[in-house]
Order: sequence, then structure tokens, then C-alpha cells
Amino acid sequence: MIVRFEGEVYRWEARTDSDWYFVALPPDLSEEIRETQTYRRGFGGVRVDATIGSSTWRTSIFPQSGGVYVLPLKRAVRDAEGIAPDGVVLVDLLVLDA
Repeated sequence: MIVRFEGEVYRWEARTDSDWYFVALPPDLSEEIRETQTYRRGFGGVRVDATIGSSTWRTSIFPQSGGVYVLPLKRAVRDAEGIAPDGVVLVDLLVLDA
């Protein structure tokens, strides 16, 4: 499954010393992935290849409250693509089977 979406970047606020940034997938896309993806990793994660701009990396998306998945944004990707902490990004995801 290959999907494309646009989302706002946000900082994880659970810890004030955190440097974790995420982008949430739209609810309808999250539901579609949940219905079609039967293999999940730890914490309910689903493996993906993510692309923003010219950066591609392998990671997992994770379920959050409200039923949406979130994509963690590595510092290396944020730096390479000039992603601001409150920016909007266009993401291409290849959802992997395992």
C-alpha cells in the first residue's frame, strides 16, 4: 500500500526535555491502514518506508489516542529537509507487510 498525505509537524509534549517530533496521518487513512494491515510490531507499530522531499527512511507508524497513526520525524530528516517544528510536510508512505 502506497499513500500520500500532508500534515502538520508537532513536538511530543509528554516530556519537556523531549526532542521527538511527529506528523499525524489523517483519520481516514489511519483507519484504512488499520483495516488492511494485520502484522503489527511492538506498541502496535506498522513498518513503513517514509519519504519527505529527497529523504527516505524506514521506520514505524504508531497508533495514538483518537485512532490515528503518527509518523516520527528523525532529526536528520528534519535537518536535511528544512522542516520547522510547526511546519507542514508532504509525506509518501509505503506500508510494508512485515
